[in-house]
Amino acid sequence: MNNIIWIASHSLRRTFRKRSSWIVYFGLPVATILLSMFIYGSSNEGTLRVGVVNQDGSKALTADTVHFLEGLNNVEITMTDDASLNGDIASGKLDSGLIFEAGFADSVRDGQPAHLRIVSAKGAAVTSYVKAMMEEYVGNVASIGRATADNPASFDAIYADYKQSGFKLDAESLKDTSHTKGVTYQSLGFLIMFLLFSAVNMSNLIIKEREDRTFLRLLSSPVTARGYVFAHVLVAFIIQLLQIAFTLFMMKNVFHIDSGVPYGEMLATMLLFSLTAIGLALLITAFAKNSKNAGAMQNLIITPSCLLAGCFFPAEIMPDTVRHISNFLPQRWILDTITKLQEGQTLGSLGLNVAILVGFAAAFTLVAIFRFSRNNDTRQFI
Repeated sequence: MNNIIWIASHSLRRTFRKRSSWIVYFGLPVATILLSMFIYGSSNEGTLRVGVVNQDGSKALTADTVHFLEGLNNVEITMTDDASLNGDIASGKLDSGLIFEAGFADSVRDGQPAHLRIVSAKGAAVTSYVKAMMEEYVGNVASIGRATADNPASFDAIYADYKQSGFKLDAESLKDTSHTKGVTYQSLGFLIMFLLFSAVNMSNLIIKEREDRTFLRLLSSPVTARGYVFAHVLVAFIIQLLQIAFTLFMMKNVFHIDSGVPYGEMLATMLLFSLTAIGLALLITAFAKNSKNAGAMQNLIITPSCLLAGCFFPAEIMPDTVRHISNFLPQRWILDTITKLQEGQTLGSLGLNVAILVGFAAAFTLVAIFRFSRNNDTRQFI
């Protein structure tokens, strides 16, 4: 145990002796918080900008629904096309989009509303209002359709009276938390990427010490190979703990960003993901033959997977195929956990998410251990 502590303390001193390490581990996360604040701060928080794509032709009921949207307070409607919608949402020109697919009007007349999709880059925070109003309006019209089944004339007559009727609406203003939650999501998305890179960089020290024969010299001492690897895992976990705690502290106490999740709960959630990051780092170390090979593997794995999982922008705006692929990535599940915590759910109620993250960490680690145990090359470390 003393040997493990000695190796870990030596690695920590060597790491933080470099100024570049302080910038990479602590400076970059703070920079991404500022970047996220700039991105979300430049958006119009008072008005929801909604793009509408009408694929249902010139149906009167679809046109009436669009007209209803245009009459909502604090909602700015922009008619667009399917090709431009996702690009405008990703660039921040639009907050969300409504797609009226072919058959929408007919499905509402039949009393079974369908063929309507809502897409957003900022999640439920910006879609809940429009979604609630749409469900109310379309639900009322669908009720007319169910009551007048197979009688188009009766539907038209009742629907005409419904359009001319008046409603009384009492409104109250609530504090808009979509901005801070969006900044939190974006900042933690970048932090997840940094955690993966920092874990792999620490594991690369093992490969470099193997290449310069430092590892073989250590094996001639009472230090065991497994103790040596465990010491570096301990170092990676300590650094990630400092990274997470520092980033969350800066968000809450310096930039005054209220994530909507208690500090301790958010820290525990991110530390859970750090175990997955360390497991992935061990997996890369187990299969890499040299430092160049490890660098290529980390670039090939980390950046594309973070992109697909939604670390840089929410996965909701990506095609369904990509979203299905993201379900096989641990980054997607930690981001989903954070989103649900922000919605008011407790960490104890998210047992499936926690189990999946633990499963990813266990799978990566077990495969790495198996690879180590099967490696007969004397240049390897286990």
